[in-house]
Amino acid sequence: MEIQFNNGNPVVRLRAFRAIDDPRSCELFIEGHRKVLTSIGVEKVTSSNNEWMNNPAAFVMIVESLDKKNIYGGARIHVAGGSEPLPIEQATGALDPSIYDLVWQYAQNGTGEGCGLWNSREIAGYGIGSIFLTRVGVAMSTQIGLDSLFGLCAPYTVKMAQSVGYEIEYGIGNNGTFYYPKLDLVATVLILRDLKNLSAADEENKRAIMALRDNLQGVRIEELRKKKIEIHYDIEIPNMDQWDLQATIANAKKIVSSQKIDERNINLL
Repeated sequence: MEIQFNNGNPVVRLRAFRAIDDPRSCELFIEGHRKVLTSIGVEKVTSSNNEWMNNPAAFVMIVESLDKKNIYGGARIHVAGGSEPLPIEQATGALDPSIYDLVWQYAQNGTGEGCGLWNSREIAGYGIGSIFLTRVGVAMSTQIGLDSLFGLCAPYTVKMAQSVGYEIEYGIGNNGTFYYPKLDLVATVLILRDLKNLSAADEENKRAIMALRDNLQGVRIEELRKKKIEIHYDIEIPNMDQWDLQATIANAKKIVSSQKIDERNINLL
């Protein structure tokens, strides 16, 4: 996939939308994510049934070329009360059923989960698969109306998640962690409890997220570890007049029995 450059910096668009509004972009997201997972030897997750495409409570962020022909990364926000449990419930419920009660409690005020974070090798090292998509996920969640966010993090993304306001939930699993022996994976449960004020975020990320909320569309030169990238932000979610958070909250069902771990649906932040 060829990447456009401007003054030596890669140029991409970071766009947000509701999954059911853009099936084609969802398909590109799935294919790009599959290729990345396959390239690092994670085969089981790639067979996921991808039901989130049809979930009216799933929102998507993609990093794409300006002509929309190529996709270089993405992430998702799933809202509790959609057509399927949150990915974190599907991934950890059989190991610790108390996750169901925890999600249910937060769901009463509007909660969701940041998940499915990935980037392609072509854009590796520019922060797309880490901080910039994570910031946008937090910023756009207030458009959705959420009060909090869950996240299930791989070891190398825990500190990044904490920098934008997530905190480890020590009451779940083994002090907040789960071990998946078949995937050789340790994952940590985190919750961002204060989406409005970001009281637990560091100052740099708080300022960046607040700026994104104030300007949902615009071009910025972002820098990470002395590498710059030109991002065309387009994160005002279309068709929000058709979104009803209160109806979604009312649709949330309290899960009372553990489900078998579905390795295909372990989506990390």
